[in-house]
Amino acid sequence: MSNCFNLSDMIDIEWSKLPFAYFKTDYNVRCYFRDGQWGEIEVSSSEYINIHMAASALHYGQEAFEGLKAFRGVDNKIRIFRWEENFKRMERSAEGVLMAPVTKDVFHDMLMKVVKLNEKYIPPFGTGASLYIRPLLIGTGPCVGVKPADEYMFLIFVGPVGPYFKEGFNPVAIQIARDVDRAAPLGTGTYKVGGNYAASLGSGERAHHEGYAACMYLDAREKKYIDECGPANFFGIKGNTYVTPKSSSILPSITNKSLMTLAEDMGMVVEQRHVPVEELKEFDEVGACGTAAVISPIKLIQDRETGEVYNYCKDGNVGPISTKLYNRLRAIQYGEEADKFGWVKIIE
Repeated sequence: MSNCFNLSDMIDIEWSKLPFAYFKTDYNVRCYFRDGQWGEIEVSSSEYINIHMAASALHYGQEAFEGLKAFRGVDNKIRIFRWEENFKRMERSAEGVLMAPVTKDVFHDMLMKVVKLNEKYIPPFGTGASLYIRPLLIGTGPCVGVKPADEYMFLIFVGPVGPYFKEGFNPVAIQIARDVDRAAPLGTGTYKVGGNYAASLGSGERAHHEGYAACMYLDAREKKYIDECGPANFFGIKGNTYVTPKSSSILPSITNKSLMTLAEDMGMVVEQRHVPVEELKEFDEVGACGTAAVISPIKLIQDRETGEVYNYCKDGNVGPISTKLYNRLRAIQYGEEADKFGWVKIIE
C-alpha cells in the first residue's frame, strides 16, 4: 500500500487549518453481530446506517466508541498509535454495558482496512494534523423492555483533524463546575460510552459561553477531589513529580498512560492518587491530556462557585516538563524518535 502511494496523489486540503470536526472521506467499514457471532467485514461509502426504531442503542444507551489516530511520519510511513489499548478499552466498555465485544481480529482487520482505503486523507508530516479514527459499537437489536440486545453493529470511520482545542499546544482556561456530576462512583464513568458525554454537554457549553475551553469535574461523592478535565484526563507537575487523579469514575486515558511511562523514563516520580482541589495551588504546571488533544496546557483554572483562581504559565509560555512530554510523545507518533516502548503499528 504505502510503497505505491505518492504525496502528489493526496487531495487538496488546507491541512494546517483543519479543525477537530467530522470530515467526509471515501469509505467506512462495518461488521454485524447476529446469531451469536460476528459476520464478514463490509466496506461502505454511505455516511448513514439503517437501524431499527426500537434498537437498544437508541433507548437504553447500549453504545460505546473509541478514538485513536494514524500519523504520516517523517519517513512518509503511516503509524497507528497504541491500537491494542483502544481495543482493550472498547472490550471493557462493551462488557460494562452488556454488549457483544468485538474480537481482536475483527477490530484489527477493520482498522487496517479503513486506514488503507482512506490513505489519501492522512495529512502530510509537518502540518500538525492527523487522521482521527472512530470505532463505534451499537446495539441494533430491537428492545422495548430494558435488556441487552441480541444484535450489534461495529463500524469504523475516519477523517483528518487538527487540534481538539483551537488553541492547539497553547495554554487554555478551565472552569471548575461543582454543580454538575459527569459520572457517579461505581457507574459508567470508566467506560467510553455516550451517556458520560451527554452528561457533560450542558456544563461544557456553559463553560464555553463564559470564556473557558472546558470544565473540570470533581468527585461526585464529596466534591473534594479532581476527577476529569472536560473530555480529557488531568495531570499536574510538582517539582519532579507527575501527579494524576485516581478515581472510580474516570475514563482511563491511553495518552495519560503513555505520558506516565514517558515521565518515568525521564526520571520523574509518577503518582496516581486522589488529588484535592486545594492542591491546585501547589502545582508548577497543569494540563489536560487525551487522544484528541494530546496535551492541552492550562494557564488558568477558576472555581465557578467559590471564585478562586489558580494561575499557571504566568509568563505566557508552556511549562518545560509539559513541553518535553508533548514533544517526546509526538516524536514517537511521527517516527522522529525510536519507539522503544512498542507503541506504534506501522502499516506496510
